[in-house]
Formats: sequence, structure tokens, C-alpha cells
Amino acid sequence: MATIIDYLEHEFATFEEVPFNPVDSLILSEFCMVRMEGVLEPSETGVRSGVFGRISERFFPAKHAQFRDALRAEFYDDMFTGLVPSKVKELALALAASPRFRDVVVTRYASVFDGDGPVQFAAYSFTYKDLFTYVGFRGTDTSFAGWREDFDMAYMQSVPAQEYAARYLEDVAPYVPGALIVGGHSKGGNLAIYAAANASDKVLSRIERVYCHDGPGFRRDVFSKEQVERTAPLVHKTVPQDSVVGMLMETRAAYRVVHSDAKGIMQHDPFSWQVDGRDFVYDACLSDGALFMDRVFDEWLSRYSDNELRVIVDALFEVFEASGTTNLSELFSGGAKMVGGLMDAARTASGKTRGVLTGAAATLSEVVFKNVGGDLSQIFRRGVSGVLRPRAEE
Repeated sequence: MATIIDYLEHEFATFEEVPFNPVDSLILSEFCMVRMEGVLEPSETGVRSGVFGRISERFFPAKHAQFRDALRAEFYDDMFTGLVPSKVKELALALAASPRFRDVVVTRYASVFDGDGPVQFAAYSFTYKDLFTYVGFRGTDTSFAGWREDFDMAYMQSVPAQEYAARYLEDVAPYVPGALIVGGHSKGGNLAIYAAANASDKVLSRIERVYCHDGPGFRRDVFSKEQVERTAPLVHKTVPQDSVVGMLMETRAAYRVVHSDAKGIMQHDPFSWQVDGRDFVYDACLSDGALFMDRVFDEWLSRYSDNELRVIVDALFEVFEASGTTNLSELFSGGAKMVGGLMDAARTASGKTRGVLTGAAATLSEVVFKNVGGDLSQIFRRGVSGVLRPRAEE
């Protein structure tokens, strides 16, 4: 089957000939993982997280570029991020060669990073003539700040990147043409929904669609009933069949299940998603493993107050830092060496930190045992990974 790279290499129709579709959205949301500081000077960098009001002061005017302008080898060492940076580089090359995307203008690049905040945020506006503007938000990169924001969503009403996203959409809308399409992958999808839900009536009236590609949900108290009702019809959410990230917390909008040729957590990689013609290949439902993990995490999180979750996250990141890794995505990619190093670091952590994590792990084990139904025989028979995969393989 085809991937988004294959789609770029074979789809030659213009947007006048074939309307914007979900595959186009995933492609642009993944280009948001390209750091274009050397090509487009970002509108804001290195600021502290409490200056949301100042961000618009430096948005405009902004430089414009096309995808071919990103292809400067002198910037390659720092340009590509994400789960698979080499694939992001391949995507940038394919976009530059694509007749469909050749006339898309990349503009209004904004980037905010503060390791102490923590905040990791970046956004682009992709305009196509006067037809539409795609407002894309970057997902989580490999930084501690990026991953910390993701974890903070479990107990905070909002995180800095969400506030930046809402501000960016509101500020950029008057300066870009056409209908607005908003989207992102992973945390970027969460930011897209948050920005649309908090948009003014004037901006919301221009939003044609909000794409969330395997982005986490929200706490139940983040949005009002009115915000949910006016935003939910616009949301097009896609998750892979073994989705973990996209099923975290509450998802108010309906979602469609995309077929991925990867396994487990690596299905979060958008380059594994399968494409048929001008749309994704869809599955009928989530795998047993994804439904199992959804139940487990929902129940586990519900057992803690916001303050307790903050303590757990603080302890977890103390261990992450002690592990010595500079790339947190490696910790979640299933590498046995990194997992072993993390476990060693936890054992040597301070008494308080070790106690917090031991207690959280014990509660998680209890929830897992309960949801397995007390029958551990299937774990021994199939292995842990087998429990978390579709049973259709048997």
C-alpha cells in the first residue's frame, strides 16, 4: 500500500481540480516538524511562557517561502525533528517536487521554546492562492520541554503551547486569505482543536475543517458545552488501529481509524499510515489492545487528584533527567536498552521520588490486572505485547 510519500510522488492534481483532503492535512502537519529558522526567521523565539500578549507584536510582517526554499543543506543538521527525522527530510524533498503543493506559500512561522517554562510551540501558515490557508501546529519534538507539556495536560487546565496556539490562530487570521483549515499531528492536533474552540466568532466562521491526527484529548473541564457544540462538527480526527496517544484523556469528537503497517506505539508515526488514492485506508475499529489501554489509562488517571498527578509527573521527569537521555522520544519507542537505563535510574532515585513512582506503578499494575479480568494466563500465553495487539492475528 501507499504512504504519504507515495501520495506526494503520484498526486499531480491542483487544489482547484481536487479539493483539500485528510492526506493533504497530514502532510502539512508533518512539515511543521521542519525547523526553518535559517530560511524563515521565526516570529518569536526563546521567550518565557508568560508573555502571550506580546507574541503578536512580532508576528508581522513575516517572510514568505515555498517548500523548495527549505532545501538548504547547510541547515540540515538542525532542521528535521519528529519521531523519524529522516522521513521528515524525505517529505520536504517530496513537497518541493510536488505539482500539487508547488504553489503553496509558507509564511507566518512562529516558534517559542522555553526549557524552564516548559513550553515547546511552533506554527506555520500555508496559503494556496486565495483559496485557503492551512494553519498547522507542530507536534511534540524530542525535547524535555515538549514531552513535559504533554504530561502536564493530564492535570492542568491549559498548557502554554495551547495558549500560544489560540493566540496564533486569532492573530494570523486577518492576514491570510481564503477559508481556514486548522490541523496538526500528535500534540499539534490537540493544539488545533484548542485553538478552534477558543476562536472568536469571526475567525470560527472562516474555519472549514479542523484536522487532528492522533492527537491526545482533553480533561473533561477544559471546554464549555458551547465550545464543544460549535467545534465538534468541524473536527476530523484520525487515529491508527493501535492508537495510544490519540486515545489519551477525553475525545469529544468522533474519530476514524486509519490502517498502519507498524505495530503498537510506533503506529503513531504518520509515515506508517496507509493511503489509497486520495484518502487513507480505514479500519472498522480500534484494536483490542488500543481499547484495553484506553480503559487502563482512563481508570488509572481518575484515581489521582491534580496535585497528585503533578507530583507523579515531577518524579517521572526527575528520573528521565537522571537517565541521561537528551532525546525523550527514544524512551517511548520500545528500545530495551533505554527502558533498562530508565529502570536503573528509578532504582537509584531519591527516596521520595522512588516512593512516588513505586506507588504509581503499583496502582497501574492493579488497574491492568483488573482490566485483564484477573486472568493472567493470556499474558503468559501471548506475552505482554500480544495482549496489546488485535486478536485477529490468532
